[in-house]
Amino acid sequence: MSIRLTRRAALISSAAGAAALPATGWAQTAANDIASLAEQVDAFVRRAMAAFPDQPAVSIAVVKDGQPILTRGYGVRSVGGSAVDEHTLFAIASNTKAVTCAALSILIDEGKVKWDEPVRTYLPEFRLSKPELNGLVTVRDLVSHRIGFGLGAGDLLFWPNGNRTRAEIMAAIPNVPIEDSFRTSYHYCNLMFVAAGEVVAAASGMAWEDFVQTRILTPLGMTETLPLMTGADPAKSALPNGRIGPPLRYQGPMQTIGQSIQEVWDWSAAGAAGGFVTNPVDWAKWIAVQLNKGALPDGSRLWSEARANEMWRPNIIVSSSGGPTPDAPGRAIAATYATGWQVMDYRGERFITHGGGAPGYISGTVLLPSRNAGFSFFTNAEEGQLTRALRSGIADILMGKVGFDWIADGVRLTQEGNAKSLEAAAEIDAKQAAGAPPSLPLEAYAGTWRDPWYGDIEISIASPRVRAPRGGPRPTTRLHLDFTRTNALKGPLEPYDGDSFRTRFPDKREEDVMITFKVENGVAVSATMKAVSPDADFSYDYQDLRLTKA
Repeated sequence: MSIRLTRRAALISSAAGAAALPATGWAQTAANDIASLAEQVDAFVRRAMAAFPDQPAVSIAVVKDGQPILTRGYGVRSVGGSAVDEHTLFAIASNTKAVTCAALSILIDEGKVKWDEPVRTYLPEFRLSKPELNGLVTVRDLVSHRIGFGLGAGDLLFWPNGNRTRAEIMAAIPNVPIEDSFRTSYHYCNLMFVAAGEVVAAASGMAWEDFVQTRILTPLGMTETLPLMTGADPAKSALPNGRIGPPLRYQGPMQTIGQSIQEVWDWSAAGAAGGFVTNPVDWAKWIAVQLNKGALPDGSRLWSEARANEMWRPNIIVSSSGGPTPDAPGRAIAATYATGWQVMDYRGERFITHGGGAPGYISGTVLLPSRNAGFSFFTNAEEGQLTRALRSGIADILMGKVGFDWIADGVRLTQEGNAKSLEAAAEIDAKQAAGAPPSLPLEAYAGTWRDPWYGDIEISIASPRVRAPRGGPRPTTRLHLDFTRTNALKGPLEPYDGDSFRTRFPDKREEDVMITFKVENGVAVSATMKAVSPDADFSYDYQDLRLTKA
């Protein structure tokens, strides 16, 4: 644990001399204020964890006026496990994106990259499924979620853990469908951050992870942070936890779902989109350099103030609304995406933030420039309303806002969401029970089904589990589905309704898929997919697959 005052503030009077009584009083007031903020945040986190008792661990960093005032771990590494502390490692997923944009900013300061230069300047082979965009997409577009890809498009190339290299991911990009117009709408896209990491590599001559280690982590003294999760020591890590049913993912009892971070989260090939593993002690240094716009305590810089301002400048509108209401006091009038950060208004002030989600982990970072303050929260489960409460509740403390109970609101929304999910699960099962039989023999659906960007999905006749008794009926024919490049997505395929089938993957950490075949003249000629559960994470982008028989 570390709750500490800002020594710089507390010791101002020493430098001014004994006669500087007004400065002494000011410094003591500032120190008291900072201690009060730390105590308030600490009490809030404890209350939040009490309200969400299944949450194994939360880890917090709070920075004020360039100094960490609170870095602490709460709870346990896994269900029933040992305690975390401020040095315990967490996967922070998409919080990595701001680091990738900082790496690009460093290269821009050095004249090696330009935000508004076409990507093909640095990656000549870069191509998209809309050829007219090939020469138009810029480096800024890559990191702004505005090219036109659908939400999570292409994520199945590396989610859940796959076996592709970065080169293979890049080679698949020309076939990933683009569903919207260029630069008109926001659609979150991990895939283009993989490409952004390759721009870093091409311009610097170093792999993305080597560049951020050398040019960002080492100068900041972030000695415990890893750019790729594959190096995380399980003994020093908060392990992933989650609810894996029944009846659906995100329902059922909380349980540990992996014995290491990388067991559930190996994005080493997509590191620039979500590779980081860190702890609050180290991440506080990242928050501080962000608030200081690239400047280090010794006066040197990682990136220029101009680049810092540019990273916080909006590039695309995410959403807009009528603004705060009594029931939603934090609702933004306008939320935007900048360059690795989401920028919005929150209670009348600029609010710069990014979140991260991985199986068994949710995290977030918040910067409040007008308060010269920022904070982060790391968790090792998937309790989304808890992390919402942490994000807004800690911000309110730092901003001096009172009057709304984010914790109670989160508990209420969790209960309402659970009820809706259970109702949806019952409807899914009821529809299958009442479903029509397949229009073709099961053997007619078997074969190699190919998608232009994912590759092959094998559907085969499963071997009978038991032998038929002599003279008795043959065992029931069963189908088996195999996503050939994703080890966890393999399992039995059941008739659902007509020419629609659903999986029941043995690995309950994964989301089941519904596959619907198009039948013409008695032949299955193509197929589409979608997640079975309405609560499925968007990175299971089954809906982007367009399968034809190989």
